[in-house]
Amino acid sequence: MSKFHATDLQNDYHAAPVDLTDMTDARVSLGRFGSGAPTKALLAFQLDHARAREAVWSTVDEAGLRGELEALGLTVVSVESMAPDRSSYLRRPDLGRKLSSASVERLAAVPDQAKGCDVVITVGDGLSSSAVDINAVALIKELVVLLRGRGLTLGPLAVARQARVALSDEIGEILGAKMTIALIGERPGLSAADSLGVYITYGPRVGTADSRRNCVSNIREGGLSMEPAAATIAGLVFGMANTGVSGVGLKEALARLAANTSDG
Repeated sequence: MSKFHATDLQNDYHAAPVDLTDMTDARVSLGRFGSGAPTKALLAFQLDHARAREAVWSTVDEAGLRGELEALGLTVVSVESMAPDRSSYLRRPDLGRKLSSASVERLAAVPDQAKGCDVVITVGDGLSSSAVDINAVALIKELVVLLRGRGLTLGPLAVARQARVALSDEIGEILGAKMTIALIGERPGLSAADSLGVYITYGPRVGTADSRRNCVSNIREGGLSMEPAAATIAGLVFGMANTGVSGVGLKEALARLAANTSDG
């Protein structure tokens, strides 16, 4: 065992200081000017706050999104929740979890041969239209290749306005999907206004508990990039397809499956 010397502590004490701003996007080491923040830090805060508000209140470029998705060979159907406008959506989360009557009719009219698929992908604006505009197509492009490569069938992709996560349950139930993958804009923070979240559910039904979902979050440039995000989501889908379980019970179900496979 090596002996401790006082010079060791002295050398550590005089080590070069770590610049915390290189390690995080959080607001650290801002400095100060008198009793307040420096002008540069204050202006940066105001800009990020404006971006966050814009992400919440602006709308997704649905025409552009639809065109890019159809270019990937996907059938796209547009739906909306019962929230009639953005203000209602923000004040009444319950309305964002239910399809409008017109949307129910639109999905019910989908040809029978397009129903009963393995996976239905939904894209909802959520609390950040910026996240959808910037990240959704790139993620779906990666994800579709992985899912189809494993022989999974994809139903019509639903682009949903004024959407909460649970809206995907009703969409999946109407289309008879085994699983839903819901892409949705996450609540913006002051360090990221364009973060996309993904929620995967097996056996989607109206009233599905959140404990039956698996989530992959912070998908964006500067967070979890598209390729590893798609691989993680696809891995969860394959696990659900093999076990028939999603949410908090998935890890245990996969462990049981692995044990039974090794015993056999």
